[in-house]
Amino acid sequence: MSKLARLARSLHVFAENLKRPPVLAPATAPWQRPRVGVALGGGFARGLAHLGVMKVLEDEQIPIDYVAGTSVGAVLGAMYASGVSVQEMLEVAHLVRFKDFARWTVSRFGFCSNDRMSIFLHKLVRVKTFEELRLPLAVAATDFVTGDAVVFRSGPLVDAIRASCAYPGMFLPVNINGRLLVDGLLAHPVPSAPLREMGADRVIGIHLSAHWVNLRGPRHVFDVIGQCFSIAQEKMSGVWRAASDVVLEPNVDGIPYDAFERAPEMILAGEAAARAALPQIRQWIAEPAVAVAPARPRTAPRVEPAVG
Repeated sequence: MSKLARLARSLHVFAENLKRPPVLAPATAPWQRPRVGVALGGGFARGLAHLGVMKVLEDEQIPIDYVAGTSVGAVLGAMYASGVSVQEMLEVAHLVRFKDFARWTVSRFGFCSNDRMSIFLHKLVRVKTFEELRLPLAVAATDFVTGDAVVFRSGPLVDAIRASCAYPGMFLPVNINGRLLVDGLLAHPVPSAPLREMGADRVIGIHLSAHWVNLRGPRHVFDVIGQCFSIAQEKMSGVWRAASDVVLEPNVDGIPYDAFERAPEMILAGEAAARAALPQIRQWIAEPAVAVAPARPRTAPRVEPAVG
């Protein structure tokens, strides 16, 4: 009987266990890599150093999820986001000259117009609107009257890029929806903050830090203007540096702002800066297999639709 009693008790315990809900392991979110954004700063011809950085990132298969650009960075960022390969961009870089996108003029607003850039950009960028891009793109400009930052993320591309490239004193402001807009360097010299607002977890900021003049002094009034802005940019760099996880500063010292013919050495400078930062960037991409914390809600950036 004792054996029957023990068997009966065992069956009873088994039956009770079947009634209990299963104990589940705590749910864990699937691991995902950080979303990477690249912020391309301004610098006229020196901006060709950006291509060296992009070449290394592409060669090393570093994923890019977001792009933001100021001035020449906006041009290169739009090309890349529209599907132009880095190799194609490198080929263009060796051919482009100042006259391809600028013409001299007489105006109280400046000495050059970048209206030729419309034709230039239509040839280089494969789509017409932000919505058609293969990667999310932000283009930074500055309201000439109020000094407010203007970040374009929707609408037509060309006028937004022209505004971002309208260097004060040199190029005429670009009128978009009744607002006079100039170069984004006054608001976002390196547009790292817009990338955070777009959702980037990691931001690579590229800054072209060379001054416009050497010890012999300025060559002309554009060097004077450029050197003033270069000094101001250095003084206000804390904001965009704080929004960047790594800052690349290709060595383009001694290269004039309009020296497009020196593209090969600027591209090499960009490559060197990117390769020096590769260990840190690789560490982001191959982080331990734990869930990336959900992005905190971010304040939506001001978006100004460009005119067609």
